[in-house]
Amino acid sequence: MSSGPPAEPPEELTAPLAYEGVWRFTAPALESSVPQARHAVRDLLAQQRVPVAEEVVDALLLIASELVTNAVQHAALLSPEIAVEVTVGAGWIRVAVEDDHPYRPKAVEADEGDVGGRGLWLVKMLTAEAGGKCDVEHTASGGKAVWAELPLAPPADGPTSPPPAP
Repeated sequence: MSSGPPAEPPEELTAPLAYEGVWRFTAPALESSVPQARHAVRDLLAQQRVPVAEEVVDALLLIASELVTNAVQHAALLSPEIAVEVTVGAGWIRVAVEDDHPYRPKAVEADEGDVGGRGLWLVKMLTAEAGGKCDVEHTASGGKAVWAELPLAPPADGPTSPPPAP
């Protein structure tokens, strides 16, 4: 019994959706890069017509702001430039911020009187609430990439969904 090559799925099942892809941009490690990065991510989502829920966009933009802020505040000495990468899949979106500083940050809950220190903790909370995941990875250059990945739609049982009908 001879078997031919394995059957290939139809192209419409394997071809990427129009909004899928990876976009990367760099910015100086300056405070002014925080709003610029947030606007660039928002504009990219609109240009690519990514079908993402508004509450996920809000969380993603806050996460992007926090990650860029952390890179600017904690890595600028060793990393005068940072990179922001946005990856969009069929049902998810990931934002990653890379710098050349080798230190891996840890999420800590700041005390009520603290002015800062909540950035990565906030990223973890927003990501968990959206049903996503986040992590820190070392880069080939010896630095790190801090990323958060969110589903395009909030979880059905999450706090952002309407209450069930009676």
